[in-house]
Amino acid sequence: MTSTDSAQQSGGAPAKAPAKDPWDLPDVSGLVVGVLGGTGPQGKGLAHRLARAGQKVIIGSRAAERARAAAGELGHGVEGTDNAECARRSDVVIVAVPWEGHGRTLEALREELAGKLVVDCVNPLGFDKQGAYALKPEEGSAAEQAAALLPDSRVTAAFHHLSAVLLQDPEIDEIDTDVMVLGEARADVEIVQALAGRIPGMRGVFAGRLRNAHQVESLVANLISVNRRYKAHAGLRVTDV
Repeated sequence: MTSTDSAQQSGGAPAKAPAKDPWDLPDVSGLVVGVLGGTGPQGKGLAHRLARAGQKVIIGSRAAERARAAAGELGHGVEGTDNAECARRSDVVIVAVPWEGHGRTLEALREELAGKLVVDCVNPLGFDKQGAYALKPEEGSAAEQAAALLPDSRVTAAFHHLSAVLLQDPEIDEIDTDVMVLGEARADVEIVQALAGRIPGMRGVFAGRLRNAHQVESLVANLISVNRRYKAHAGLRVTDV
């Protein structure tokens, strides 16, 4: 007789399963990662870091020729193609397009992104003489806009606070930062956390559901101010975790 059986027969409650270790993350090494906007600074930098860590990466662009040229520069087995083909061939798709084209790009790729895990890293920002400032989309955030436009995709948000300069620098082996990951399903969030953790120096940290994405996206405006004042490439570290 098991201890659970004994507890039930004696009127006690069944023993609870042990809590899952939040750092017990899945093996994501076999996943294909696509990067929409992979020819821009952020997308290209993420593609470089993930491919360098051994991930299979495909970068997408509106022009396939441009994507192929960028992939050739990156090496590490990175492939380049148009955005639609990139989405079709990938298991996980990182959205790194400019905010101005965010909605149009995702709307056009709704069919190709159906069933995919989508990671939105777009920061809605405006700029004036006083510097960068956060914009608030009608849906609440870029990630929530993505979720609204892609009802058949699993949308998460991550990789907002990374310096494109550091990501693309081949002389830097580790990037000392945490990646805030938001999403609705724990399994999806953990995949993104694990992807972040493949890049030396990084951790993926759960930071809430998509309704909290606006604060995370907006913080980039503050980091831009920090970087300009201190001539730095600041990131984030979450303490006591």
